[in-house]
Amino acid sequence: MRKRDVEILAPAGSFECLKAAVCAGADAVYAGGSRFGARAYADNFQEKELLDALDYVHLHGRKMYLTVNTLVKESELESFREFLMPYYRQGLDGVIVQDLGAGSLIREEFPGLELHASTQMTITGVEGATFLEQQGYVRVVPARELSLREIRDIKTQTGLEVECFVHGALCYCYSGQCLLSSMIGGRSGNRGQCAQPCRLPYRAGAGQPEDLMSLKDLCTIDMLPELLEAGIDSFKIEGRMKKPEYVWQTVEIYRRYSSLYLEGGVCQVTEEDRESLYGAYQRRGYTEGYYRQHNGKQMISLKRPPEIREEGAGSLPELKKQEKINGKFIFSPEKPATLILERGKVRISCEGPVPEPAKKQPLDAARIETQMRKTGGSEFQMDQMEVLTEGELFLPMQALNELRRNGLERLKEEILRDYRRSLPQSAGNPAPFPVQTGKWEQTAEREGEDTVRPLLAAAVESAGQFRTACACPDVSRIYVDSLLAAEPEMRKLWKDRDPNREYFLAMPYIFREEIKKTFEKSCAGILDAFDGVLIRNLESLEWLRNQGYTKPILGDYNLYVWNHKSRKLLKEAGLWTVTAPAELNQRELARLGIRGQAITVYGYQPVMVTANCIRKTAKGCCKKTGYSWIQDRYRKKFAVKNCCEYCYNIIYNSAPLFLADLAEQVKELSPGEIRMNFSQEQPREMEAVLRSCRDAFLRGKAVKTPGTEFTRGHFKRGVK
Repeated sequence: MRKRDVEILAPAGSFECLKAAVCAGADAVYAGGSRFGARAYADNFQEKELLDALDYVHLHGRKMYLTVNTLVKESELESFREFLMPYYRQGLDGVIVQDLGAGSLIREEFPGLELHASTQMTITGVEGATFLEQQGYVRVVPARELSLREIRDIKTQTGLEVECFVHGALCYCYSGQCLLSSMIGGRSGNRGQCAQPCRLPYRAGAGQPEDLMSLKDLCTIDMLPELLEAGIDSFKIEGRMKKPEYVWQTVEIYRRYSSLYLEGGVCQVTEEDRESLYGAYQRRGYTEGYYRQHNGKQMISLKRPPEIREEGAGSLPELKKQEKINGKFIFSPEKPATLILERGKVRISCEGPVPEPAKKQPLDAARIETQMRKTGGSEFQMDQMEVLTEGELFLPMQALNELRRNGLERLKEEILRDYRRSLPQSAGNPAPFPVQTGKWEQTAEREGEDTVRPLLAAAVESAGQFRTACACPDVSRIYVDSLLAAEPEMRKLWKDRDPNREYFLAMPYIFREEIKKTFEKSCAGILDAFDGVLIRNLESLEWLRNQGYTKPILGDYNLYVWNHKSRKLLKEAGLWTVTAPAELNQRELARLGIRGQAITVYGYQPVMVTANCIRKTAKGCCKKTGYSWIQDRYRKKFAVKNCCEYCYNIIYNSAPLFLADLAEQVKELSPGEIRMNFSQEQPREMEAVLRSCRDAFLRGKAVKTPGTEFTRGHFKRGVK
């Protein structure tokens, strides 16, 4: 048995929830402020309330982590810095971050503030965690899809603390990789505004509508010994939009059983406690998540329940938490009455009036002690109280009460003094962030040009698409999907490749340990045959660096670059260039500056990457990579690619992005690469897109929009 403690980390969507967490035994809470948190529709805290909440948890010896786990736009960097300042000064313990640029800003300007990597960063392995450790992060919240073995590897092979979810709602998509709500409704999960379209019914093929993507809630109370033995440092309970009763119930039970196991190696959950836990919030049933399995139909709640029940309502105890203190009262002639209070190593001394000789009723020790113990609704409770009196003396009760109040307030101030910070010199009068030109050149030839002439690139996923792209002489770069690159047919086509064209290998969307082994077996031997690689995750970047890879490494759209600080960090880490974010509009891209970088102008946008498999849930595992479709309640069809070699799904938007007729607006951004992403298109469809993009971007011709449904993505609308 591991001889150590574990942090119970509780959600605090309101002050009442925060108090419930502390009173139930939470070691730390995580909360959101008025901005930059991934639960925009929770109550959240305004500044004054959050500052008071920080003092509350610190007075009780607990910690608070602030969720700033959304992507931060270039225009928001200054306000992001200003937003954090008061909480940093008050003593905030840590921040939970998704945006690499935001993390870089915090590391540079707020020394001593712990950086925690949000699960929105999609960290799925040791390599990604190691990269973040090098950037100053002290804790990682890995993807919820990881197994216990993968989590244990991160813990043992890095110096990071590991925080894992143990209870609450689960996302169907790898967190941070979901654009479904954003693309179909404009509410971005990367901005804390997810509309949860995964909870709606979908039809797989000719089947009946079912909630194919609605996962049951996580409950690991029976797995605590295994989770503790895996080395997890913090047990995280989901639920910043839930009620105080839920917070109290879940925290109390997880704290109690974790302590039982750590103290005596026993963790036998009673049926009564299990039912209490289930009853605190009942939506779609419970699952133990991914810790023991990669996916499974039994994790899905296919049928919508008649109602969501929060049975814990009415069971909340009195939320009063007082810390024990010791006191000494000294009462002697011609000297001020003195109250000394101690809590731990903190000691204060407070003086009151000089007592008068008693004329009738002197104050005896018992009466003084009774008065000093009346701590009322304060954060303190008198444990030991020593009263030293000399002679028959008197003070009015009002004076005693005032001395007690002043003493308690002084003790509170002294305890909190250790948490306060001064702003670093640079943060006191910071320089404004420069307006970005976005000049990140791909080649020396383009460096001095006022207008970048973009190259035309095509990303392909089938041998037929590869042939079609090769047949178009205007395509200067072809991205070959790693699954396609490993096919025998592709190896034959590879022999006839054009030496005057660039060929890049597009690496997997997710790069977990088993995927890495598959990739190494099938593609590592041909890696050097490509001119460079396109990566989609930090694990791939760190793996390539460990391999000593020296050819160009390009970042895809899902290595999010929403501000110049994240772009700078990734460039310094070895990326030649990145792909423009899919959720920023034209004006925001111009402010960010994408000169010399890639922009996607055509393609079915991946809106989900999932460990669970639609085909396996609906029909059973076919063990063969291919496409299927799901249909929503508006009869829109979404293609689903089950990548069986990597055991993940890619769900694509129902309509393709098309920007060729807006070529002049795109070219104003001076991108270095115009990219077309092909997935399920047949050669004739692909040829039409190639012609349109060639004419629009290389020949300056006006082109028509497609005759079928298409989308502008966020090029015009963006996200809030």
